[in-house]
Amino acid sequence: MQTPQSLLYSTQHLWAKPVADGIWEAGITDYAQDLLGDIVFVDAPAVGSTITAGQPCGLVESVKTGSDLHALVDGEVTAVNQDVINAPEQINDNPYKAWIFKFKSGDADIENKLLSAEAYKTLTDNA
Repeated sequence: MQTPQSLLYSTQHLWAKPVADGIWEAGITDYAQDLLGDIVFVDAPAVGSTITAGQPCGLVESVKTGSDLHALVDGEVTAVNQDVINAPEQINDNPYKAWIFKFKSGDADIENKLLSAEAYKTLTDNA
């Protein structure tokens, strides 16, 4: 499983990457997409919607099961990746390139609320 050092992670198997001026990309991890299997549908949170840390904000469905997307932190959704909505299998092909949504958070402490790559790897190794 890949766990890029440059990303932050949640215990609910989402990753986050800062992209510009407080905007973050979010997607599901390699570990999560591997557990789900072939992804066939993604329901992302709507642009402009408020997300709350740990609360469901979307859905990913595979041929095996469905899984809620849980917000990494409190914030507002600023963009949705329509390419991934239209072709969700991109998540299986490259989960760290196939971001699902972007968000902006007023929380300056995001880095301390999410897991490092090492901490996430420890979490998944012990699952």
